[in-house]
Amino acid sequence: MKKGDLILVLLIILLFLPFFISRQVYEFYAEFNSSHGFVTSFIKFAVLASIGEVIGLRIRKGRYDLRGFGLLPRIIVWGFLGIAIKGAFVIFSAGTPAILSYLGMTESASSLNGPLSVQKVIVAFSISLALNLVFSPVLMTFHKITDSHIMINYGSLRCLVTPIGFRSILSGIDWNIHWGFVLKKTIPFFWIPAHTITFMLPVDFQILFAAVLGVVLGIILAFAAAAKQADY
Repeated sequence: MKKGDLILVLLIILLFLPFFISRQVYEFYAEFNSSHGFVTSFIKFAVLASIGEVIGLRIRKGRYDLRGFGLLPRIIVWGFLGIAIKGAFVIFSAGTPAILSYLGMTESASSLNGPLSVQKVIVAFSISLALNLVFSPVLMTFHKITDSHIMINYGSLRCLVTPIGFRSILSGIDWNIHWGFVLKKTIPFFWIPAHTITFMLPVDFQILFAAVLGVVLGIILAFAAAAKQADY
């Protein structure tokens, strides 16, 4: 393990350790998260999903930083994506049980707050399925666009106020990878099962768990990039 790897591991431990050793820290987090869900979503994704990006860079390039990578812009973008994800969770967590109730599963909403049961799993799976078929492809594609935009601007903070060239970036995306792997494979085989677990958790922990999955996203995308390079 290199020095950079050890530092990252220690930082992750220090990030989570206070929640396990201090009841006051945990209670403050729980109260703040309950009252300011969008703010905490910004922070969680800005930190954890960006860690995933850094780990992905380490897998692809063997280092944690690279000229033009633009870690700070990525942190800010992920924060705003976290707000969008929180909004999507609220919408699909309320809307999907309403549809199931309309179809006859009248206790679908209340089952999410109850003990583990077949109905709870079905409802959580339905929410995850709807979320990942409707929202996730848009999110992942937009994330790909922002990544490209940051790289085009050499990782400068200027990219945050520079108009995004959607047409040129979309035409330059390798759809064999983005569709064939990122969307076609990770959504059904990873994200739908993972988010099924997410929606069975208490609401206050759902976004935290989703942000941790953002770390996994960085690793998945790193392997996707490695697969692309192996094809050449």
